[in-house]
Amino acid sequence: MRIARRPGNDAPRYDGEVPENTLRTCHTSELAAADLRAARALLDEAFDGDFSDQDWDHGLGGVHALVHDTAGALLAHGSVVQRRILHNGRSLRVGYVEAVAVRPDRRRRGLGGLVMGALERVIDGAYELGALSASDDGAGLYLARGWREWKGAVGTLGPTGAALMPDEDPPLLWGSATPDPAHPLLIDWRDGDVF
Repeated sequence: MRIARRPGNDAPRYDGEVPENTLRTCHTSELAAADLRAARALLDEAFDGDFSDQDWDHGLGGVHALVHDTAGALLAHGSVVQRRILHNGRSLRVGYVEAVAVRPDRRRRGLGGLVMGALERVIDGAYELGALSASDDGAGLYLARGWREWKGAVGTLGPTGAALMPDEDPPLLWGSATPDPAHPLLIDWRDGDVF
């Protein structure tokens, strides 16, 4: 699809074909209440009801990527929020990916990759490192895109201080930063799932 701009007009016009889907990125503060309700409903459907209020809260306050069809229905969503990871004496600003989902009847059509491409650009432009916690079903998408599995220990800096979490699945990482697996990643504390 080619997008052309008319002189003196910032609105795109489409030459040739009408796009099947549109991708929009915006901050949580720019989303209308209806957008937020649609995203939450999509996540509830995609996670078969296993998406808690805390999970939803974790995905707010950052940049969202939303894919809509030509009728305006939300097909896919993801967000990236800022978190901090203490590692080897440094506090790293991390773009943490949350709430990635594709409507069940539209899976395996590239929509997850479209969302992740947008979120990866945000991470590349604003953060030292990207991180996410992948479900078993989603890990393949991320690994195929170049995300890499953390091989060191993980933990959190919580209300009682630093605590290692030996039973926690390691996060996947994105970007050119190369943390040293000899030192743990200690992520900031939050209610619900820490990773």
